[in-house]
Amino acid sequence: MAAVIFALLCFFPSVVPRATVAPPTNGTLRLPDIIIIGVRKGGTRALIEMLRLHSDVVAAQNEVHFFDWDSHYQRGTDWYISQMPYARPGQLTVEKTPAYFTSSRVPERILRTQPDARLLLIVREPTERLLSDYTQVFHNRLEKRKRQQTLETLLMRNGELNLDYKALNRSLYHVHLRRWLDVFPRSRMHLVDGDALIRDPLPEMKKVEEFLQLEPQINASNFYFNQTKGFYCLRNHRHERCLHRSKGRKHPRVAPEILQKLYDYFREPNQKFFQLAGRTFDWK
Repeated sequence: MAAVIFALLCFFPSVVPRATVAPPTNGTLRLPDIIIIGVRKGGTRALIEMLRLHSDVVAAQNEVHFFDWDSHYQRGTDWYISQMPYARPGQLTVEKTPAYFTSSRVPERILRTQPDARLLLIVREPTERLLSDYTQVFHNRLEKRKRQQTLETLLMRNGELNLDYKALNRSLYHVHLRRWLDVFPRSRMHLVDGDALIRDPLPEMKKVEEFLQLEPQINASNFYFNQTKGFYCLRNHRHERCLHRSKGRKHPRVAPEILQKLYDYFREPNQKFFQLAGRTFDWK
């Protein structure tokens, strides 16, 4: 099941170099109307791919990292706009950079640059998110032939959880959400349940359409369950999109006692997150 979850959350976009694409005659580049701010390994790729099913949404092809990377931010707003897709009148532009959610300087930077942006945050059960986070880093390091560390080595110190482990801190959603709500009103942010998006994509996407005030368009015909792969894929105008063959990596095996420590540790932070979010999630 963990492999299925990880796989669905890793839809890959069809990347077309901008130089080969002629802009539409009535299309313009502009600041994004929608920013998917995170959370890392929460399902941001699946979410943006599903949003692209709507004809009134155009999406940046890559993670822009404008607000969290100083080297990009210093290039200025014109550079940021240049990273966006061409949009016709009436279309909404969206970009996603999952690292935004946990970066302390990003909320203020977005407020100064695009105060009217609508924010999408997608979250998963914190332990599953942590395991996906570790798995991605592990394979990235493996591909670069860098030294590997087991999850237990990173996560445990003297029999207790290592509270300095970055992947653990990324799952403390209430810490980061509080920072955003100090800057943006709750009405400008919509929370997507990443676990529900996997199990049944349509209801979650209908909520997103409503929040973005989009004409209802995404429907059941846009999703089909691939029995071979074991998860939902996308269909649009008879064009089907599923997974890159490199996706769907298995999570590491974790000792039950360590998993229980994680579930116990996240219990109180989850309650704080639910209070801030104004809703609950079906988490362990």
